[in-house]
Amino acid sequence: ERQVVESGGGSVQAGGSLRLSCVVRGDISSTLFMGWFRQASGKEREGVAAIDRLGRTDYADSVQGRFTISKDNAKNTLYLQMNSLEPEDTAMYYCAADLWVTRHLSLLRSSYKFWGQGTEVSVSS
Repeated sequence: ERQVVESGGGSVQAGGSLRLSCVVRGDISSTLFMGWFRQASGKEREGVAAIDRLGRTDYADSVQGRFTISKDNAKNTLYLQMNSLEPEDTAMYYCAADLWVTRHLSLLRSSYKFWGQGTEVSVSS
């Protein structure tokens, strides 16, 4: 059973930065497909960024150029570097993983089987 654990959330002012981390424990595979999702209060969970086995990345238009997803296979850790944060980025952020994700569906919630409990990000204006 894989366990997905996020960390790194917090409160920042607009324009600030945060880095989220996600560790996959248990039956670990360095070839996992992984992604970050977020869910703001009263809204649907949406895909933010994803990375495949080859390190190819996908981003939601709303974070393109501000957020960077990366993965350290040796540490089985996924990161999300968030710069130029805006109040609209306030949400619970979730890490997701699966053994295989179709590339063009990488930002779709239903593409992933394993999920963390989330880490909260709050951006004030």
